[in-house]
Amino acid sequence: MPTINLTAKKFKTDIFDYTTEQEWKFIGDKPAIIDFYADWCGPCKMVAPILEELSNEYPDVKIYKVDTETEQELSAVFQIRSIPSMLFIPMDKQPMMQAGALPKHVLEEVITKELLAKTE
Repeated sequence: MPTINLTAKKFKTDIFDYTTEQEWKFIGDKPAIIDFYADWCGPCKMVAPILEELSNEYPDVKIYKVDTETEQELSAVFQIRSIPSMLFIPMDKQPMMQAGALPKHVLEEVITKELLAKTE
């Protein structure tokens, strides 16, 4: 499955509606990664093909992309200060934010240990 472009409107219907909820309540049907990026960002361009590969290798994880230039509301909600920044969203735990261009093996580790690991 290719990466999915995410707008604030789609975020509110597919991930979490921050306008109506106070506490985090993930409404997605699969764990997710949200990549906050910009077209002019060199490290973002390096991470993009890795995320495309991962979206094909891990069909049980949805990978979204948020263009921080056009989706300033979402960037503000998550207080994005540097890009790329990635939000990892497990099904039943709090999301985790990580700034920086992470290598593929680190992303795979987060996917297997945090997003797809079964909770006891």
